[in-house]
Amino acid sequence: MSGADTILEVRDLHVRYGGFEAVRGVDFTLRRGEILGIVGESGSGKSTVAKTLMGLEKASGGAIVDRSKSMQMIFQDAVGSLNPRMTVRQTLEETRKIKHCTRQCAELLAFVGLSDAVLDQYPREMSGGQCQRVSIARALACSPDVLVADEPVSALDVSVQARVLNLLRELRAGLGLSILLIAHDLAVVKNVCDRICVMEKGLFVDAGPSVDVFASPKSDYTRRLLAAVPDVSRALSARFGG
Repeated sequence: MSGADTILEVRDLHVRYGGFEAVRGVDFTLRRGEILGIVGESGSGKSTVAKTLMGLEKASGGAIVDRSKSMQMIFQDAVGSLNPRMTVRQTLEETRKIKHCTRQCAELLAFVGLSDAVLDQYPREMSGGQCQRVSIARALACSPDVLVADEPVSALDVSVQARVLNLLRELRAGLGLSILLIAHDLAVVKNVCDRICVMEKGLFVDAGPSVDVFASPKSDYTRRLLAAVPDVSRALSARFGG
């Protein structure tokens, strides 16, 4: 249900590729200052939802009501999303120039916990976690209200995953961001998201507060996801202190 605190509302979204319907009618809202997780295995349709929100895919039905002043996306392949021929400084300055952003490079790096020392480094000279932080800094350049994070930690090891997820929580708290977090396993979102939508074959089969989804999953699919990742879940929980 929409309300004054709703910054993004999706109603009966459908996305079709030829004869295949990747998203088959999903509804959800993202509230101001909330982290909402959409979780599902490869091919479930979750990344298609994210790309459609950003205009990278075209909806074949439904409505997207965007009340934000700006929505930015963080991609799964942090290294691949950065131009290998550009330094961090050049990457951030290009974004600032094209989009007429006012935040300075040093300020953006401070937001994501990086020092000015990386400004003149190339992606190949940084770790995957550092590259993802640069990608997040670039997304923050124009002071967005909403971040759409499409599997932002799936290419990182567990220790780095926890640090990046903690960073997203800190940005939500410090900047008042709303975040849509796409993930392929429930362990990633357990300690981060306020609410979770579980997606299977283009539909939501479970949705609700994170605590409820973990304590009382409604679908067999959700139960299978929970059973599939106990070791990763414990490792992430330990690093979160939960």
